[in-house]
Amino acid sequence: MLTQGQLISMSHLARIWACCVFDGIARRSLGVVFVGGTILNLINQGDALPGGINFAEIVSTFALLYCVSIYGAVSNRLAAAQPEERQSPVVATPRR
Repeated sequence: MLTQGQLISMSHLARIWACCVFDGIARRSLGVVFVGGTILNLINQGDALPGGINFAEIVSTFALLYCVSIYGAVSNRLAAAQPEERQSPVVATPRR
């Protein structure tokens, strides 16, 4: 498990890579891909199963889900590792 201090001291690309590789994010994302991809492919290609399957569409569905899952997990991990002053939300002041 990477600590917050370790993530802050790395370059941006190194932090992204470390989040992708360590802490089981890739393994959990694969689980999301297999469950979600199977459900989406059955929904999208359920009527095409008896006649033929579009393999390019199947592969693209699984790849897209993997990218979305990895992106969500890594962006969440990087946001959690930022110092508190950078995480504070911007509050808009009402115009009068």
